[in-house]
Order: sequence, then structure tokens, then C-alpha cells
Amino acid sequence: MQLESNQLSQHEKEEIDKEILKFPIKQSACLEALMIVQHGRGYVSDGMLKVVAEYLEMSATELDSIATFYNLIYRKPVGKNVIRICDSVSCWIMGYDKLCAKVCSDVGANLGETSKDGLFTVLPTQCLGTCDHAPAMLVGENLHRDLTVDNVTGVLDSYRGEGQ
Repeated sequence: MQLESNQLSQHEKEEIDKEILKFPIKQSACLEALMIVQHGRGYVSDGMLKVVAEYLEMSATELDSIATFYNLIYRKPVGKNVIRICDSVSCWIMGYDKLCAKVCSDVGANLGETSKDGLFTVLPTQCLGTCDHAPAMLVGENLHRDLTVDNVTGVLDSYRGEGQ
């Protein structure tokens, strides 16, 4: 479910309020608040960033600096499945360049882009912490390791089906 308005839903307010209780000052819950908004909307628009900042009693500039620092906060629309291809040294040595080209070809989007069907966004990411099983990628919250140009299409196909 993706919400469209530039207002916090009652559910979002309740979830953010739960997070605020965990911190000595409400502004400390800002990252959690951004994740809550993103979870329901797919990304954090400029309008929603301002709304969240106001709710947390902080400036939009302060909140934007946090949102743009963390690479798991999306400030523009992304596909249904975000693919993060590890570009660490280990992954490069084990074939990142060919794997990345294959992923981009299979989904029809270059790095930093979303496929025309809206199903995939492909992003580079620094170390996924699985160097002993390089190359690797994260699709949503699912880690895929020991990838090759021969097996990556099957992995991507599993996200094209119903219910992903």
C-alpha cells in the first residue's frame, strides 16, 4: 500500500510515537520515523520530509541531511524490488562487473535507475559483509551470495512472480 497525501496517517503517527518513547528527545527517532513513512509510501517525498520534520519539531534541512546520509532512505520513487549490488573489492575480484551488467540487462535498468515496469531499481552498495561468498546482492531484505552470470537470472525471476 502506497499512501499519496502529504499528511501522516493515523497509523504512521502511532508508529512514530512508539519510536519517540524509546529516546530522551523526540528528534532522536528521526531515522525510524523516515523508515515508517517509507514503508507505507515506498519513498520519502519532499513534502513528507517536511511533514515528518514538523512532527518531530526539527527543521526540514536537519532531517534531509539525515535522510540523504543513509542509503536505505529513498528520496525518490523506487521499484517494487530494490536490488543492491555489492561493489566491494571482494565482489569486484569475483566478477562484479559482469554480474552487474547481467543484472542491468535482465531487469532493463542501469545502475541508479528503475525498470520501465516499475519492478526493479538497481543500486550499487558498499560491502554487504559476505566477502567469503562474493559476489553478492541484496534484493529487498534478501541476501543472495555466490552469484554468477549463469545463476543470477533465476534469482531475479523469483522476484517477478506473484506475491513478491
